[in-house]
Order: sequence, then structure tokens, then C-alpha cells
Amino acid sequence: MADHDTIRVAVVGASGYTGGEVIRLLLEHPHVELAFLSAERAAGATIGSVHPWLRNHPRAAGLTLRPLADLAGIEPVDIAFGCLPTGTLPERLPLIAERAKRVLNLGGDFRLRDAGQIRAHYPATAAHPPLEDFAYYVPELSPAVPESRFISLPGCMAVTTIYALYPLFAQGAPLVGERVIVDAKTGSTGGGRAAGEPPAERSGNFRVHKLHGHRHAPEIQQALADFTSTAVDLRFSTHSLDVARGIMVTAYTELRDGVTPLDVKRAYAKAYVGRPFLRVRPAPKAPQDFPMLKAVVGSNVAEVALSVRDGQCVTVAALDNLIKGAAGQAIQAMNLISGFPETAGLPTTAVSP
Repeated sequence: MADHDTIRVAVVGASGYTGGEVIRLLLEHPHVELAFLSAERAAGATIGSVHPWLRNHPRAAGLTLRPLADLAGIEPVDIAFGCLPTGTLPERLPLIAERAKRVLNLGGDFRLRDAGQIRAHYPATAAHPPLEDFAYYVPELSPAVPESRFISLPGCMAVTTIYALYPLFAQGAPLVGERVIVDAKTGSTGGGRAAGEPPAERSGNFRVHKLHGHRHAPEIQQALADFTSTAVDLRFSTHSLDVARGIMVTAYTELRDGVTPLDVKRAYAKAYVGRPFLRVRPAPKAPQDFPMLKAVVGSNVAEVALSVRDGQCVTVAALDNLIKGAAGQAIQAMNLISGFPETAGLPTTAVSP
């Protein structure tokens, strides 16, 4: 696609945090026309009234949310971003698929393939299977842009964990044993705009979110098996942070016999070289040298670092759950699918304080 081409885009589920971030980033994209924005309960409202942080952008003037049914009456769009709450997309997919050449799904409904796991974690998907298979796509790791019309992007905690672990298993002969322990910590926006936790209970607190059975665990195992042919024995627990945005993952593994710290460092450098949004922190020593939320929140960058001692490998990864973990990685995928520069419209610097 030529640099001057413009594509028409729909954002379905535009009133939530993820939908708002997709819109915010696309307002700065040089090759996108926001052709349709839907939100059922906010239909008729301006985008600036639903997302006040967008109301001063000159391209936001006149953007109004509409019921999804109105999509049937407009010219088809090139790409539809599905930003609906989990369980909502399956029933609405036929209409979206009829009016969009491609569907990029940011929700969880079509990420898993195992029927039992789908029933356990995404019952609406089991009741409404898709018209076509969804391709699971991680821009940095998938071997090629999927030909499928339907693409699912990974979950935010899942993709952070995948970035943390992938190089350990990507060389054909895994550098560590299959037993992996992961502690993932997420900000409040990870629960969505309707999560309902009172601010007074979250403020100044650090608590367990889910110690067993999180739906991102089978997704991580599926992705690592696809990308590395390794079946990991994953122990995955999650905690809630007193921050609005950001995810930090700490992963614990044990080196196989004969593997050195230098082997591990080389594996990460090789796996992520030339990836504009994946940054391996070189030889971190002080705490501020490791990935941290202040270095990534507001950007489409994921930071990764590791520490190896006495046969133990600890890997840390951090990213902004709403950007690199959701809206940003979806736009990154859109760029690659559409032939635009991979970095178009995506920020690489964080926001602080």
C-alpha cells in the first residue's frame, strides 16, 4: 500500500478504556480515517463527552458514537477494531464481518483453540463459534502477517509474559526447564471501565487478583507452544497494583545443565534485535536499570531484562496494558497488515511523572 493511501477504520466498543485508546492513537495516525465508532449505551454522545481527554483534539470534533446496527448502512471499512467486553463480540461478529474487510479483535473471546478451555473461560465463544477461524497474532513473534480476515491480539498480561519467556525456549533446545513460575501485576484499567472496584479500596493497596485459573494462563501456554514448540508447565498468579496503567511480570525458571548466563543474554539479544517496540535492558545492575512502569506507561514499548545467578533465571518485563498490551499492538498489527511503517502513529516515550 502506498504511503499516501488512507484506510477506513471502525472502532466497535468505543466507550471503554481500550476503545478510547485506539481512537486516541488513530487520531494521530497519518493514514487512517475514523469512519465509524460504536457504543450501545453511549450512542448519540460525542467522543469528547465520553472520553474528555480526547475533546481538545482537532480531529475529534464531530465524532459521535453510534449503535452498532448503523454499521450496516455505511460503506464497508477496511479494518474494524473489536474493543468489546469479553463475551460480547461473538453474537455481534456476523454484522461486523459483513461490513469490514478485516477484524482485529482486542477481546479474549477468540484467542484459545482448545474446546474445553474455551468453555471454561469464554462460554459465549463456545455458544457462538466464529464464521471463520481467528489467527492469533503477536507482531514481533508471528512468522508472517496472517491471511485470515479475523485476527486476535493477545491479552495484556499474556503478551507481557510471552515477551518475558519467549527467548528462553526459541532456540530449538530450551535454555531452561519446562517449569515456569510467573507473578503478574496489573493496574486498575486492566479490569475495564466497568470493573466497579471502589477507588478507596484500591488506593494505597496491593492485593491478590487471581492465584489459580486465570484465563491468560492457557493462552500463554498455547502461544509458547506455537512459537517455540515447547509445552511449558506454567504456574501463573496475578496481583492488582494501585496504579491506573501498567503491567509488570516476573518469571522464574531454572537453567538446564550446561547453559551459561551468557547463553541466556545472547538469546534475548538475538530474539529481539531490530524490533522497534521491544527493548532488552543491557546488563542491569541497579534497581532503576530494570524494566519499570515509569519507563513504559504512555508508550508502545515493552521492556525486558533478566538476571541469572546460581542456575536460577529471573526475567522481568513491563509495558502499558492499554497501549502495548492492547490498542498500540493492535495498531502495530494494522500497520503491518496495511503496508504502513510499523511505527506509524505509535509513541516510543513514556509519560512521567
